[in-house]
Amino acid sequence: MDTLHAVRARGMTKCFGDIVALDGVDLDVTRGQIHGLVGPNGAGKTTLLGLLLGLAVADGGRLEILGTRAERALTAPDGVAGFVDAPGLYPSLTARQNLAALADLRGLDTGTAGIDDVLGEVGLTDVADDKTRGFSLGMRQRLGLAAALLTRPRLLVLDEPSNGLDPSGKRHVHGVLTRLAADGAAVVLSSHRMDDLEALCSEVTILSTGRVVFSGPLNKLAAENRELDYRLRTSDPEAARRVATDTAGVRIVDDSGVRQDADVLVVRALVPALDELVAKVVRSDVAVRELAPVVSPLEAAFLALTEQQEAGR
Repeated sequence: MDTLHAVRARGMTKCFGDIVALDGVDLDVTRGQIHGLVGPNGAGKTTLLGLLLGLAVADGGRLEILGTRAERALTAPDGVAGFVDAPGLYPSLTARQNLAALADLRGLDTGTAGIDDVLGEVGLTDVADDKTRGFSLGMRQRLGLAAALLTRPRLLVLDEPSNGLDPSGKRHVHGVLTRLAADGAAVVLSSHRMDDLEALCSEVTILSTGRVVFSGPLNKLAAENRELDYRLRTSDPEAARRVATDTAGVRIVDDSGVRQDADVLVVRALVPALDELVAKVVRSDVAVRELAPVVSPLEAAFLALTEQQEAGR
């Protein structure tokens, strides 16, 4: 029995008629890990999540979930919970009644205390007795997460869990996912929000046209040899510009759409050249007040990898 991986997939394929949704997908998700799944629309993310939740079966390949080979049956494996697209709720019932009904359907003996506990975890205690037809998108997402938590899953699978969340709701959701992983559960989440993935995930898998174009730690993705655009704010922008012009491997880019202040310079460079630029600026007695990528390394890598995959089709 594999005690390390919550998910281990090899050569997974899935077709819908002539459409190839997944084409030889490999995926490893370690227990105690939050694993991000990203890709453009139509990349195969939803199909893959559906396979993990038992909502569909693969046409080929091998899938092991929580150490057991997934059966070819449309049923969620034991210890797995989550939702794809959006959680299914009864609009005429309150939040608490929804959870009680779902617990009954699943044969769970949670009791009122268990339901109140998960409502508190996702920050919905104050609206527990409100009918869900009046819930916002973010509140429905949090209630869907609460429903998944009723089973105390060892693998949690979520599709765009941050949709519609305000800052308070996001804090609650992030806290829940972080605590689950710390307790040894695995979380697989699909999101278009790169900031959420960077805040939560230790590893990511990028899909494009049904294939994996990257899978691994975030720091490996960010460290790939590719140039990024950086905002450089200094105490003397003209001096910084002169230094940048004289630094090998550094280019000053058209920053008309990025630059917000006169003391900001936008440069494009690999990390080693950027390090050299910063050192030379400091040696010139110019203070560096800010250095940040214009877009995150994850977003830049995502765009580069998916564009490359599309061009090679």
